[in-house]
Amino acid sequence: MSTESRLSAEYFDQWYADMVTSPAKDEIQRRHLGLPAHVLSTSLLPWDAIAEINAALRLSAGQVLLDLACGRGGYGLEVAHRSGAHLWGVDFSAEAVRQAREYARELGRSGRFQVGDLTATGLPEASVNAVMCIDAVQFADPSDAAYREIRRVLSPGGRAVLTCWEPVDPQDARLPDRLRAIDLRTGLTAAGFIDVVVDDRPDWQAVEHGLWLEAAGIDPGEDSALRALHEEAGRVLEFQTLSRRVMASATAG
Repeated sequence: MSTESRLSAEYFDQWYADMVTSPAKDEIQRRHLGLPAHVLSTSLLPWDAIAEINAALRLSAGQVLLDLACGRGGYGLEVAHRSGAHLWGVDFSAEAVRQAREYARELGRSGRFQVGDLTATGLPEASVNAVMCIDAVQFADPSDAAYREIRRVLSPGGRAVLTCWEPVDPQDARLPDRLRAIDLRTGLTAAGFIDVVVDDRPDWQAVEHGLWLEAAGIDPGEDSALRALHEEAGRVLEFQTLSRRVMASATAG
């Protein structure tokens, strides 16, 4: 793992640790995303969208689901609960993995969580039936390695569902480089996926906009997690209209 990746992991370890002592940050996200109290969010997927993710994954009871970049595990645990799948969560933050394990125990749900990277999960080849990656593929370096890793761990015919943001104009320098590089259809197709579908989700983006507007106007005080949300809101609102909210689904060929 590169020095940059190690620093990023350390940053996210602290980011997740700060959330433990910040009920205010979780309350804002839950309210805007419509999440019930038992779902911990570390990304921006609305509650209604979980049904779409679950349907697109086409899981059967007893199959294996990989939640790649699982964070605190909330979305993966919910999809596994609905589908009856066995959950395997991977995240490069050891603190996120620790919290996901604790969260699963609190819910009385099973899940296996381990430290791994978007581009190197540590899972065996063709070991899972479906992969979900929520709002995280833009952090892969390089991004095409993440698509290849998803294909590697999927059994033939397995399903992948990714949510992210894509640039309206990839040449627009106002966008962060990691977002300008995102092209889910091209990346998944090049990695060997078929039946690739990429749909815009403007309703999700509208929900996010409301969240960011509120977060930008708050005084975070000494709350580190709330301060991070406040600062991120200021950055995101500068370029939110330059990106498209998307969901991609594909089949391992």
